[in-house]
Amino acid sequence: MSDIEDILVRLRARLNERDIKLWEQPYYLDTAGASEAALEQLAQELSPELHISASACKSGLQQLQETALRKLAARRQFNETGLATFHVRCVDSHGGTANRFEVQCGLEELGAQLQRHVAAQLQLAEDGQVKCISAGRVLAPQQTLQAQGLKNNQQLLVIVGQGDGSGGEALYERIRQIQRDVEMVVDSEHRFVELEDQDGNVINLPPNENRALLLGMGLYEKGRAAARREQFDEALLLFLDADEKFSGCNSRFLEAVDNYGLLNLDIVWCYLCLKNITQLPDAQRRLDLCERNFQRSYGDNYSRLYALKGANCPERALIMRLQLLQGVLLFHQNRRDEALQRLQLAGNSLSQLKVNGEQLALLIEMGFDVADARLALRSSNGSVEQAVQAIQERRQRLLATRLGDNSETEMHRRLTQLQLGSDERDWVHPRSVCRLVELGYERPLVVEALRRTDNNLERSLELLRQHADELRRNLPASVAADEQLLYTLGELGFKLPTARAALETTRNDMDRAIDFLLKSLPNEQELNSLIGLMTRLTAPSGEGASGSEQPAVTPSKLTLIQSILSKASSELESYSAYKRFHEDLPENEQDYLDLTLEQEEQILNEYRRLLEL
Repeated sequence: MSDIEDILVRLRARLNERDIKLWEQPYYLDTAGASEAALEQLAQELSPELHISASACKSGLQQLQETALRKLAARRQFNETGLATFHVRCVDSHGGTANRFEVQCGLEELGAQLQRHVAAQLQLAEDGQVKCISAGRVLAPQQTLQAQGLKNNQQLLVIVGQGDGSGGEALYERIRQIQRDVEMVVDSEHRFVELEDQDGNVINLPPNENRALLLGMGLYEKGRAAARREQFDEALLLFLDADEKFSGCNSRFLEAVDNYGLLNLDIVWCYLCLKNITQLPDAQRRLDLCERNFQRSYGDNYSRLYALKGANCPERALIMRLQLLQGVLLFHQNRRDEALQRLQLAGNSLSQLKVNGEQLALLIEMGFDVADARLALRSSNGSVEQAVQAIQERRQRLLATRLGDNSETEMHRRLTQLQLGSDERDWVHPRSVCRLVELGYERPLVVEALRRTDNNLERSLELLRQHADELRRNLPASVAADEQLLYTLGELGFKLPTARAALETTRNDMDRAIDFLLKSLPNEQELNSLIGLMTRLTAPSGEGASGSEQPAVTPSKLTLIQSILSKASSELESYSAYKRFHEDLPENEQDYLDLTLEQEEQILNEYRRLLEL
């Protein structure tokens, strides 16, 4: 933030306190315009009060007056013509202001029309290169501005998706590819991604809620990857997209964990890095939400967190960033005493979170990852020996937890396959299934009991104890595999035991059986082998592996092979999507806690200096 912006904040607050209107007499005359003498006199009065030089004070007053007059003119025009004026600030990836201008558009117009006006002002060939952000939302092209809550004289943040030097790829095409990849990864039944708690325990939710949360988390992770590269424009767009997914989820899980609070914290961090104080009201709302979320997760004044993990826990870095951003917002609201208190809290935390460079280098030389090393040193109050022990203990806990979850994860995978085409009412909780099977009950009976009781463990146990015979009588009758269909699948290269299980599970529905078989392939290599085999079978002529001619393929079998190829190609694309999704994500699941604190310290010092002026 520049010194002139600081002066404007202080002047604006003092003028509001004294109810001084620079667009009225004696500071502005309808016949003569701005009164230099009146502004000069006012500057002389305010200069000693605010400890600002008279010349800087007058310059700030003139700037505030010009802004007020432009807004008044826009208000008159809106009342007369219905055209709303929007104050646009276009930013580059790293927060610089590329352009400032005004555009006009009727509130009954679609968002696409406003995009056209902005694109024309920026001399862009395509409207789609423009994304307009207002009050924490990316404007939708096919909704009216009024329906999206826009008003006259509103501030807009604009991000332009032109080539950014990384191979000429446009920003928005990259984001669209990320969105497609995240959807493919989440929707794939290969279980590429799962919800886990901080200790690595798998969290299972009903499918609809699970999908909404995974979409939000996937977009959030890609946004964090962009933020690590300091591509804050891309990060902000992905964060806002993730926010939309999260906001559509009513799960209690969303309220109980800190992920949604972290998302809001990161959105405000992007606002700050993009120097976008025009989003101040949305930033305040998001920080309030983040603080409430942290209080629920960590206890009042973070007491539960500190009791469990100690005062030097890595999560303190997130609390420090929250305090820093709160201080910045208070500063821009000219609540300077409160801002100073908040920044002092952030500064105290930051100084305690710093790690010794030599100790960090020593742990890295010992073969530990830089993030693990930094987090462990913070948790161990700078003790190298304790840091090594902490890293090893965490790795052992994580390994044990994931090994313990294998049976449940496999159960969830099998249940997902067995319920192809089922709705959410048939969903059963894998953890409950595992518990009841471990007690000695038959798996089909357990699944039926949980379905009947809507996953109530106690009622399911009562059903199994007292009504097992009735449950067994109502189980779907088993169906033997159709031998002709089994023979066909064997001819196509599928293993007969797996093919038989697929047909019995799907009650001889060939299409669903193929889905079952494709989704049961363990890896990409086997999927590629299957595609290669199907491709050879469809070749018009050629020889098999032994050198003999391949038998002719009947039209009906050719149709089936083409269907398998199409589905297998879709499965293969899901593997490719996962590779793209995963390529810039950190291996360390605690990476979100690993703040280097360099940017935070720079911002802290900048605002402290402004408060000392």
